[in-house]
Amino acid sequence: MDKRIANLYENAIAMPVKSNAVPQFLMELGHASQTVHHAIEELYQQNEQLEQTQEILEAEYQRYEELFEEAPDAYLVTDAQGKIQLANRKAAKLLNIEKHFLLGKPIINFIALEERQCFRNFLSQLSQHGRSQELAIGLQRRGGEFFDAALTVAVTYDNQGKPQSLRWLLRGITESRRAELVQIQKDSYFGDSRQVHKYSKGEIIPLNPQTIWYVRQGLVKLSTLCETSEEVLVGLAAQGMVFGSYMTSLHAYQATALSEVELVSIHLSEITTSPLLSHALLPKINQRLRQTESFLAITGFRRVQDRLYYFLRLLKQEIGETVAQGTRLSIRLTHEDFASACCTTRVTITRLLCKLKQQGKICLDAKKHIILREID
Repeated sequence: MDKRIANLYENAIAMPVKSNAVPQFLMELGHASQTVHHAIEELYQQNEQLEQTQEILEAEYQRYEELFEEAPDAYLVTDAQGKIQLANRKAAKLLNIEKHFLLGKPIINFIALEERQCFRNFLSQLSQHGRSQELAIGLQRRGGEFFDAALTVAVTYDNQGKPQSLRWLLRGITESRRAELVQIQKDSYFGDSRQVHKYSKGEIIPLNPQTIWYVRQGLVKLSTLCETSEEVLVGLAAQGMVFGSYMTSLHAYQATALSEVELVSIHLSEITTSPLLSHALLPKINQRLRQTESFLAITGFRRVQDRLYYFLRLLKQEIGETVAQGTRLSIRLTHEDFASACCTTRVTITRLLCKLKQQGKICLDAKKHIILREID
């Protein structure tokens, strides 16, 4: 196209009867061609960033999947009706059955017959609560052997607030250990007995490969650098979540405080020597795994506006708080942070956010925090 425009321009100049309008028109056409070139180049760059980000998130997802698989306790994920969707090796060993035979089977198949009605009642009441619950019940291994177990279950919800999946932690117990299990529910392992480390907004949090950070208060941005030295947002650690360089295979991994942050550190030696501490950490590691999956899914959308929309939905779930106008994001993220998460440019994010604001789907409060009105 460029060559044809150049030929037309030369022919117009060489014409016996010259017209100023024709060369001017061809020059404007040439400028339009250059604009198209710039747009194509930007699309190429965005596509490369998308591919790099997807590779990073896939590696992160693989890491958390390995942590789930190698967890020291039996762990299951079921749908809302109790049909098993995921199981780790410890679960297969505990129930004395090959892991692939577990998938698709109702968890009630492993409940003692005389206690199945109690279990059904427990399942029906789960949707009425928003916290983890425990149930002491008799389980039956394949082969007929019975044993007492403690089932800890947490419910995840869809966008309409309906139960979507159940996460189960299965442990064989004795009467003497039941009091210890109550202690786990209260998160006593992350309480006042540990030293609290405080970091200010914008401060880089030091990472030690032998420790894991637990967030007592605030929000931490987790990021890495791609080949072009641009920052890529790979996670957000809010209150009650854990993070650390031990939990990732990324070579460049950085944690930045997005607000005033309070953290406590947990050394790996504690985790390996304390089964109860491992029990308490497993749901929190799973929470990070689920968030990584969400970030990975965002990069799969081809259109930038779709990536932004689903990123706002993720922020609503992770750091949203209900206010009169809708859901307020408790932390202010920069347009650069949005661009990093959505694999696009800051200018594009600014334009799309302004459009959402004009459409009435978002607004800002007095402190410039985004309020989501019609982001479901």
